[in-house]
Amino acid sequence: MSWLTDVVRPKIKALIHKKKDIPDNLWSKCPKCEHMLFHRDLVANHHVCHYCQKHLRLSAQDRLNLLFDDQKYVEIDVPEVKQDPLQFKDSKRYTDRLKSYRQKTGRKDSVILAYGLIGGKSTVVYLLDFNFMGGSMGMAAGKGMLVAAEKAIQTNSPLLVVTGSGGARMQEGILSLMQMPRTTIAVSQVKEAGLPYITLLTDPTTGGVSASFAMLGDIAIAEPGAIIGFAGRRVVEDTVRQKLPEDFQTAEYLLDHGMIDMVVHRHKLRENLITLFSHICSKKETTKALQYSE
Repeated sequence: MSWLTDVVRPKIKALIHKKKDIPDNLWSKCPKCEHMLFHRDLVANHHVCHYCQKHLRLSAQDRLNLLFDDQKYVEIDVPEVKQDPLQFKDSKRYTDRLKSYRQKTGRKDSVILAYGLIGGKSTVVYLLDFNFMGGSMGMAAGKGMLVAAEKAIQTNSPLLVVTGSGGARMQEGILSLMQMPRTTIAVSQVKEAGLPYITLLTDPTTGGVSASFAMLGDIAIAEPGAIIGFAGRRVVEDTVRQKLPEDFQTAEYLLDHGMIDMVVHRHKLRENLITLFSHICSKKETTKALQYSE
């Protein structure tokens, strides 16, 4: 045996094994400026690019932690709805798609309901998780809005809706489209109770979601650069047969044209929500104590 086999080869093998142990997600590339972003720094900066301030998508868990006081909240169960009512199948059965996304996200559907304090004010949050079938709106999302509205009225709390969705869920067909008036009725109930209904539009907010409850907020807030609209840019250009502005359907474009009220940087979002609640919410505090699950 020579020093090549006794010394050099083991060292080379050790280096190869170490390289394989390195996680693949240590770095991310900004889709706007293409700078490489170290994962730990990106998380600390709430997934905002350090160089160009591009707002990357947040997970549902990170979003809720960002909003609630001390990252504490109670999740509200959404009642079960009928699965695959149309027995839909394209390249894969709808039931198989649901099973796959449930395993991937650990969630039953795209809608998440949470209840907790934001700036000391009890708040109900309705959130669409884009990681679950593009945050698409099916029967569960419609049922979730009814539950969220009921909870807001019951606890005398504002309802904050966070949207991130590609629109209606095609696998549920007309039943998905029926959630548009259903969610609108739920929003009306909150407003009739004299409670604030605030929408936070994140990237993207499109389709049937933007055509219903997403654009009904007493105050509509959007994150910088978020794409907000109904049909896609290419579809609109083909329809009107005109070249659209580069910033068409961005949060800034909608703000300039009076479609939303505020564009707020993610770092200042919680602060702005607390200020809004202090101005528009009743001074009477909710008497029910919040109990958080560990």
